[in-house]
Amino acid sequence: LQSNNCGPGFAEGNTSSEEQAMIKIAGNSYLASPYLPDFHGCSPGWSSAFYGAECFDSEVHSYLKHLGKQNSSESQNIDAKKVELEQLLMMETKNYRKTIKFYQKLLQKERRSKGLESKSMLPKLKGQLQEMKSKVQFLELVKKYQMMYAEQWGVESCVLPTVIHNGKTDTMDMAPMDESSVLLYYNTEKHQCNNQNGVRVLQAGTPLGLMAYLYSRNAFLEGYVQQFLYTFRYFCTQEEFLQFLLDRISSTLSSASLDPSTSLTKICNRSFYILQAWIEDCYSVDFATNADLLSTLKEFISSKVASLNGYGERLLSLLEDASARKSGNTGQCSSVDKCEEESEEGRKTLHSLCKKLSEDVSRKNFYWKLSKGMGPIAQYQRERLHTGSAVLAKPCCSSFTEESSFAFARADEVGPFLLIECSAQQLSWQLTLLQQEVFHKCHPVHFLNSRALGVKDKCVAVPKAVSADAVSLKVCNLFLSKCVQDQYLLQLLKNADSISTWVAAEIVTCHTTKRQVSLLSKFLLIAKCCYEQRNFATAMQILAGLENLIVRQLPAWKILPAKVAEIMEELKAVEVFLKSDSLCLMEGDRFKTLPTIPSAHVLAMHVQQLETGGFTMTNGAHKWTKLRNIAKVVSQVHAFQENPYTYAPDFKLQSYLRQRITRFKDADVSALAADNCANFHQIPAEKNSRKIQDALRRMKATFQ
Repeated sequence: LQSNNCGPGFAEGNTSSEEQAMIKIAGNSYLASPYLPDFHGCSPGWSSAFYGAECFDSEVHSYLKHLGKQNSSESQNIDAKKVELEQLLMMETKNYRKTIKFYQKLLQKERRSKGLESKSMLPKLKGQLQEMKSKVQFLELVKKYQMMYAEQWGVESCVLPTVIHNGKTDTMDMAPMDESSVLLYYNTEKHQCNNQNGVRVLQAGTPLGLMAYLYSRNAFLEGYVQQFLYTFRYFCTQEEFLQFLLDRISSTLSSASLDPSTSLTKICNRSFYILQAWIEDCYSVDFATNADLLSTLKEFISSKVASLNGYGERLLSLLEDASARKSGNTGQCSSVDKCEEESEEGRKTLHSLCKKLSEDVSRKNFYWKLSKGMGPIAQYQRERLHTGSAVLAKPCCSSFTEESSFAFARADEVGPFLLIECSAQQLSWQLTLLQQEVFHKCHPVHFLNSRALGVKDKCVAVPKAVSADAVSLKVCNLFLSKCVQDQYLLQLLKNADSISTWVAAEIVTCHTTKRQVSLLSKFLLIAKCCYEQRNFATAMQILAGLENLIVRQLPAWKILPAKVAEIMEELKAVEVFLKSDSLCLMEGDRFKTLPTIPSAHVLAMHVQQLETGGFTMTNGAHKWTKLRNIAKVVSQVHAFQENPYTYAPDFKLQSYLRQRITRFKDADVSALAADNCANFHQIPAEKNSRKIQDALRRMKATFQ
């Protein structure tokens, strides 16, 4: 273990003349103008926590380095870089959108007329689309790389002791100490521990040391800031972290000068960036659930920051906007946020246009080969999906036609009729949209410390007789005792349990074996559609309902078509795949282009496995390598939320499904099954007696 120092040979200690010029320009604009051009979008995002230092390669750095320059001798200008990048991204996105629409029209024309000209143009146009798509993604990555502007205020490791002892009143009761006693590093270069050019990686640190490391150079770019925001609750409370930031702001704000090279100015400005990133990324889990924490922050900004620095007003505006988004009051958003929302909507539209292009390739690769008989299943599935009154709409097309809409009565009166009449793909689309609505409300932090909420390695996380509020937080609590934890994960798991119970209840309440076979087939096909479109949450919920002990003993399984029955084994293989690796859904690039909804319970179990074992070393330092791995796994929640499903909602069908799920969510499946004779293996009494009479008649004939 070695402590990092500020030797002249270290790469992190070298600051180029261009970077120095950029710091000077940015520093003067920061202190002079309360309306910062780079205020919004300070949060590094999930990709920073997942990829770490590998998130941005040298090509991105080189590209951004030359942005905003008219000639090679001109110094960098942050505003010019932002303007040029926004213009390039807008232009390339617009061209990409137009090309995709032209490709779709050409594809439809080729299908109708089967012209040779269209057929020859399609491969070339598809190749151009891939190139344009790569360019747009690269520009979006460059835009994320602009978080390097926060690195202008990063300090060298030798200045971290100044950060630690700069606060006048620290929440952590620790005596003054040097950096080596609060932060530990390891050298990635074997047998070269004395090499000054070796790359040193943070291994562990005390709570105070880990908070101070947020101020180090490249903490944003290396993913440390985002990983810290996901995991700091294991070693400090929200109040302690906030007080740490406020103490640094208080002690440096009044003495921060126009010279951006001073340590006090860097510490002050970096504190604002960290605070902003925390609000942007974790407002819903830290501030929205803790009124005292929010009140402390607002009071500090209003009384000590707003009068001295324009950044205070922007932080208050950011808090108001975050509160409005949390409560759904979108009308209160600022004009800047409205522009950002319009830009985000444009990106979603772009994503919906190109999604079908990616689905065709990805779906062929995502195929389960369990046996030689798996091939006909796909064909059988396609035949079942396309039977009905009309061909289903594509995900990006308009809603279902009026002719195919149902006159929905009360769900109790209709019963399971619509489940049998609607196609499996139609039902899977609407169930996916319902699941997406629940999944998009969760946060990566919700999956941490789930043992304290009573979540165990079972399908049912919380007993129905016990409310979520009654769960004791004293057992297996990995967070600090005073740390406030949002319990939304319990709602997510309860929703999953409700869908599983609904599936089982719908099947056992069918009064004929024939109807049970139809419903079993329908649920199996729905689950297959769900996992093929990467909605693993609903697929696993249906599997749990079908594996209910009562359902598995139904006689209807014996007369189920073999090809459909094999889908059950296919779903079990998917379940094994999901449980095999915590990052299995992040492999390749499919998750970047295709929407994904993971199984909440499986993800929580993966996080619990990473949480197993001690978090601290023998000297009391917290293992940052362990915390970093946890942050990487939970970051996939935000990654999946970036790509929403764009299926056309059928609100009437969704209403019907909601009513049926609500009706059976707390049902006793065994009690429902007991009232239905179709759930038992029976031999008719008349047939029994007739067999006995025939046997007696034959015996009597032998004695005559």
